[in-house]
Amino acid sequence: MVRRFLLPALLPLCLLLAACGGSGPTAPAATTGTASTTTAGGGKQVRAAAKRAGLRKLQRQALAYYAQQGRPIFCGGKKRYAALTFDDGPGPYTPLARKYLKKFGVEATFFLVGRNVQPYAIQARDEKRGGHALGDHSWSHPYLPNLSTAEITRQLGDTQAAIRQATGTQVQLFRPPYGAHDARVDAEAQRLGMAQILWNVDSRDSEGADYAEIARRVLDGIGPGAIVLMHENRGQTIRALWSRILPALKKRHIELVSVPHLLAVNPPSQQQLHAPGGGCSGITGQPGEG
Repeated sequence: MVRRFLLPALLPLCLLLAACGGSGPTAPAATTGTASTTTAGGGKQVRAAAKRAGLRKLQRQALAYYAQQGRPIFCGGKKRYAALTFDDGPGPYTPLARKYLKKFGVEATFFLVGRNVQPYAIQARDEKRGGHALGDHSWSHPYLPNLSTAEITRQLGDTQAAIRQATGTQVQLFRPPYGAHDARVDAEAQRLGMAQILWNVDSRDSEGADYAEIARRVLDGIGPGAIVLMHENRGQTIRALWSRILPALKKRHIELVSVPHLLAVNPPSQQQLHAPGGGCSGITGQPGEG
């Protein structure tokens, strides 16, 4: 129990140690001229690879921990990291979302609807190859608490399997449609090893807001630890993303990362996990629209 309680606080420290390369591979000592330059460059590549591998491992550990907790997560901690998330894909707008995220060097998280995965398998694979995280958003986007337990099991399990088949990814993230969940939904996500991710900033793009309103809501609400809800299948969202949201956040020096990255380096505290609404500040949208 003590180990489980301390993990969120220790995660950033673990990352720091990994980033320092204390136990990572070391390049052979350089000798002369060209060989020295080549070896130095190779050493940097080795250290960078070791750092990335350490971060990926830490992310998997964080997701496994929060999946085991069985509690929804609304936001991260207080450091200047935040996560942009996109629901309801993949779809025809996916390449545009990826294009602009890549242009600004941003990793995001995409919660995929199971029935969309096979028709847009290439887009799902490209999301993964682009360094983005993938999550389960149910098979057909129903209101899960209205379903039988067996139907809930199929909605989550079939989507997890479809994403794994299309991308090779073992999905460890889940977001219930509309943010609607009950004890049965929580238990099934936990059984499948998925951390349940909600949000504390809602762009309201699913309600028909235009790009200016979407951008205003995101920029007014985002802050350290924020998890932002958007939808990748809306042209106004894509326009808001490239024309206003990404340029503005770059100037604010808020580092935009995937949800696994956020939970690894800026996790919620135990107090937040047990607080109503995730103990987040600046909530601009309550579950019900995702």
